[in-house]
Amino acid sequence: MTPERSQKLTRVLDHRQPDLAVVLENVFDPHNISAVMRTCDSVGIQEVYVLTTRMPRHEKWGRRSSSSAHKWLTVHQFDDLEQCIQALRQRYSRIYTTHLAANAVGLYQLDLTQSVALVFGNEHSGCSEEIIAAADGNFIIPQVGIIQSLNISVACAVTVYEAFRQRQVAGHYQQAKLVGEQRRLLEESWGFDPTKKEDL
Repeated sequence: MTPERSQKLTRVLDHRQPDLAVVLENVFDPHNISAVMRTCDSVGIQEVYVLTTRMPRHEKWGRRSSSSAHKWLTVHQFDDLEQCIQALRQRYSRIYTTHLAANAVGLYQLDLTQSVALVFGNEHSGCSEEIIAAADGNFIIPQVGIIQSLNISVACAVTVYEAFRQRQVAGHYQQAKLVGEQRRLLEESWGFDPTKKEDL
């Protein structure tokens, strides 16, 4: 590995946000999944949860169409809602769904500097009632047009870049948050050993 490559991987790892995750519930379109994964990587999100309660488990999340993005992300696959929620609760303080409801708040009212998992639902029906009930709240992306909906990959991009903005202001990218065993395992999965002389 060249010194330049080593420096790039170190820089990427230093900016990873282990307390921010994206959850995709029954998202079918592999192009949407690909776009979401690219966006997650671009803002330092490492953990992506794919919940498939209404689609075949084979093919999973469209690995072939996610280009190279999936190689750099940790993708958790669930076909049981309760198990997925339990896993999220063990790692994140808040779970928010994108859902237009009376109790929904605007995206820019959310504190995305806290530990949070953001749920994006199916292209046609959105988030399920079950996951909405299990979440801590709902949010909407403010819009002023006639069509009050966005493509899921666009909605995800708008949302996580707001998280990126808030976290930059709060200094979350100024020091490494991914440390210890979690970082070591990720380095290993990436084939990166920062202790090797040729990597320094």
